[in-house]
Amino acid sequence: MTNTTESPVPPNHDGATPAAPAIAVPSWVGALTGVIAAGVALAIGELISGFTATVPSLVIAVGELFVDKAPGAVVESGIQAAGTNDKPILLFTIVIASLLVGALIGREALTNRRRSDIGFLAFGLFGAWAAQRNPFSSTGWAIVAALAAAAAGALTVRVALGIASIPQVSTDVDGVAPADSFPARRAFLGLTGAAAVAAVGVSTLGRSLRNDRSVEAVRQQVSLPPAGGATASGAIATTGVVAKATPAAALDAVPSISSYITPSKTFYRIDNALVVPQVDPKKWKLAIGGLVDRPLELTYDDILAMDLVEKTVTLSCVSNPVGDKYVGNAVWRGVPLTTLLERAGVQPAGKQIVGISVDDFDASFPTELAYDGRTALLAVGMNGEPLPVIHGFPARLVVAGLYGYVSAVKWLQEIRLVDDDYEAYWIPRGWSKLGPIKTQSRIDVPRSSKVAAGNIAIGGVAWAPGKGIAKVEVQIDNGEWQSCTVGGATSDETWVQWKLDWDAKPGKHTIRVRATDKTGYTQGAKQVAPEPNGAEGQHAVSVTVA
Repeated sequence: MTNTTESPVPPNHDGATPAAPAIAVPSWVGALTGVIAAGVALAIGELISGFTATVPSLVIAVGELFVDKAPGAVVESGIQAAGTNDKPILLFTIVIASLLVGALIGREALTNRRRSDIGFLAFGLFGAWAAQRNPFSSTGWAIVAALAAAAAGALTVRVALGIASIPQVSTDVDGVAPADSFPARRAFLGLTGAAAVAAVGVSTLGRSLRNDRSVEAVRQQVSLPPAGGATASGAIATTGVVAKATPAAALDAVPSISSYITPSKTFYRIDNALVVPQVDPKKWKLAIGGLVDRPLELTYDDILAMDLVEKTVTLSCVSNPVGDKYVGNAVWRGVPLTTLLERAGVQPAGKQIVGISVDDFDASFPTELAYDGRTALLAVGMNGEPLPVIHGFPARLVVAGLYGYVSAVKWLQEIRLVDDDYEAYWIPRGWSKLGPIKTQSRIDVPRSSKVAAGNIAIGGVAWAPGKGIAKVEVQIDNGEWQSCTVGGATSDETWVQWKLDWDAKPGKHTIRVRATDKTGYTQGAKQVAPEPNGAEGQHAVSVTVA
């Protein structure tokens, strides 16, 4: 039976026209009203955020709050379960949760309209609190925008339920309509349907306006100065840089194997930014401070005027499970970090280098690692072009041999020297303070679980940045380990490709790979989860040969 709530009406009087009967408004009407009202509130928030960068979307603001406050294990579980889809899934979940809260508020409004006002006020205050935490946000405007969105939601409830409660003069002999009568059904559904369509349209407009603030057009106009014989930016330059960085002995010709240089468009992206920061290089400045003798502030042009170098470095996310895709090899152009540190003058107490992004994410690593001979760059270019926006434009850090969570800060705005006690974002959340990349290998081909009998290539990549790969071996079923052909590499800071020709016989087979780095370490078979300092184990795939 459908729950209903009667709207109060005045009593009948003898001899007078029968009063409008009490309207029994079904409970689903309140719930639907609340859902639509919450959608309207979120849409108004999206629209306002589209007009100004100082007011974040309410959905994004709450999402950022969740990311900041969630335990590291929760965030890691999200990455493992959803991969690079974790951000849209989180935002979708927040929208659904908001609509469900709206449904509860709407049902309460059936008996007391003030409850919906209070509910949406709380809705707005929570959104304002979340929004003002955003580093790009203006606290005052964030509060105004959130309360405006809440007011729109509360008004929607009042108008919709007011229409739903419009009585109909009864023509019954007794002057009483049936208890389940809902005479304003058509008007109510028409209004809520129109409000839903308007909410979707307004939300879409807001996101479109926000996208118009993209700095991609500005990025495409940047011409990077040459480094190491590279040409200017552009498609031709990108092709030339990639070709130059690919060793003659690379195994790119092996079908379906990962290319030696990972294209920028397919390079993995794992970070905390729910919305990619849009940083105008004309307004951007890099601060270098903390425990230094001469604090610096550099513009984008200042950095481009320095002597740039170009290095090929493999980066990996610490969340990368054995055999997964969150690793890539690219050509990075930028200024050696030591050049900047020497200008600033690092004090003896400056034991850690902290990179801080424009959205306040931070990561740190020991200062001594910048001086031990590894590649450590303030990077402004990737694969022959200015950094793609999603990979940190206008500048980021690239440090060979370290997982990204302790080094690879994108959208960089500050380099700060601190003492040993400092703990960056991921450390209090359960991850190791030191994050050296572990020796790993991956099978890229065969990719299908079914292959034809005969001679086929088994191939993939292996990496141990800073140590280098000495050999790669493959085991078929429980047979002997077989040495693979290992492709060339420009340095020990990049991955290598490998292949093995296999005479595949019919049946089910398990293919396993292991790598040995140049320190003599060989990957073990024991599987270790990524948390707290990176996954371990041998990658294996099962295939059926027919």
